[in-house]
Amino acid sequence: MSFQSPWLLVGLVLIPLLSVAYVFTERRRRRAAAAFASPRVAVSAVPRAPGWRRHLPLGLAGLATAALIAALARPQVSVAVPAEQATIVLAMDHSGSMMATDVAPSRLDAAKDAGEAFLDKVPEKVRVGGVVFNNRAQAVSSPTTDRDELRSALEAAMTPSGGTATGDALSTSLAMIRSQKAPGAIVLLSDGKATHGTDPLPVADEAKRLKIPIYTVALGTASGTLPNGDAVPPDVTTLREIAERSGGEAFTADQAGALSSVYEKLGSEVATKHEQREVTSAFAGGAVLLLLLGSGLSLRWFRRLL
Repeated sequence: MSFQSPWLLVGLVLIPLLSVAYVFTERRRRRAAAAFASPRVAVSAVPRAPGWRRHLPLGLAGLATAALIAALARPQVSVAVPAEQATIVLAMDHSGSMMATDVAPSRLDAAKDAGEAFLDKVPEKVRVGGVVFNNRAQAVSSPTTDRDELRSALEAAMTPSGGTATGDALSTSLAMIRSQKAPGAIVLLSDGKATHGTDPLPVADEAKRLKIPIYTVALGTASGTLPNGDAVPPDVTTLREIAERSGGEAFTADQAGALSSVYEKLGSEVATKHEQREVTSAFAGGAVLLLLLGSGLSLRWFRRLL
């Protein structure tokens, strides 16, 4: 617990001072009563001494005063509150091999269609970021709930050219999710074997350690060729290994609809965050209840307020 105006707590020193003053007053009262009448006469005059009941109402009033002083200092506590948090990074390959037309109308269009379908179904509360890559990786959109902004960023960057830096794309995606400090996953749409940059398999192991699964979609068929006749079969084996080593799942282009499993798992994850909550009203309310209780007991027992 902390206080927004802690200097007001100095007022709490009044409580022990008042307690000491009360003890001295009680002792003086007893001495005066003893001087007025002998113990035998006092017993016959007042057969039932109030005992502890004499002190309880004032004790409650003292506690109420302490609670009011604490309330003036504006106490606050740190509480864990639920916060729907999930981040998905869509990493899309736009290397030169994406020009192959073995997946109609082309691998590139198939990747765009798969990404579009995925974004249409992801719940609004899930933030999605965008990374595109060929022989280098580029973060085109930080995680956001603005789907139109993300679509525009991906569309502008998806022009087929260059090689394939799968490992760099995964490293960029991991960094993006870690900056959000929330549950996350990566959806990787690619067709080719990594030809540039970091080896993707150690990055998949790192994702596993961070509990960030990677879901891969292999685009293309074994018979895929470029317009110049070069064969460009998808590297299904490596993509599957990336998914398995990270704790995710591997899909092929015709299974892209099954990507719903990604947001079904992440969309319902509830994280917690700590927030400062002011509890002044609780202290003030407690003080009022203590005062009412003390006053009520005093009226019942002694026919007077405190």
